[in-house]
Amino acid sequence: VPISSAVAGVAVGLVTKNNSEKSEIEDYRLLTDILGIEDYNGDMDFKIAGTNKGITALQADIKLPGIPIKIVMEAIQQASVAKKEILQIMNKTIAKPRASRKENGPVVETVQVPLSKRSKFVGPGGYNLKKLQAETGVTISQMDEETFSVFAPTPSAMHEARDFITEICKDDQEQQLEFGAVYTATITEIRDTGVMVKLYPNMTAVLLHNTQLDQRK
Repeated sequence: VPISSAVAGVAVGLVTKNNSEKSEIEDYRLLTDILGIEDYNGDMDFKIAGTNKGITALQADIKLPGIPIKIVMEAIQQASVAKKEILQIMNKTIAKPRASRKENGPVVETVQVPLSKRSKFVGPGGYNLKKLQAETGVTISQMDEETFSVFAPTPSAMHEARDFITEICKDDQEQQLEFGAVYTATITEIRDTGVMVKLYPNMTAVLLHNTQLDQRK
């Protein structure tokens, strides 16, 4: 993923010894990258994330009524040192995004669909989009009126989706139909007056009236 800079996170815990008479912290220890037991029994769970340049996020769960600013500053300092160390380990493994994606990595593309072809692309009740997503495994989301984003888990799935979209959106070509011949039709919509049918994929659906349908179930 072409990110600008690596981000690492670290947790810092706090265990305190309180002076019951003065109601103040008598002694304390800051723990880096705490485990569940210290988190449960300790007084603070402080998480910090960021790049080498600075902090991108932080969050704290504190069980004490308050913590001196001195301890907060120490926690940030300790977390920053640990964060830097984690980033060094990460950068040894991979310091920058790879120039090319893995062969079977996910792919994202944008597809331009003219308004004149959008109804054909989407299909009645979103039929074409649902079929495309079910058959190829891609996910399609609309970005604006003429732009769709296609996310494919693999390049081969994107290739299938591209072929499917091209086939759906290509200009209608009239096919020569023989009078009196028997054809298998696809029902695209059921209406009160009849059914909308197609005799071939790119055909604009036409109404087959109830009076033309067989009365048998």
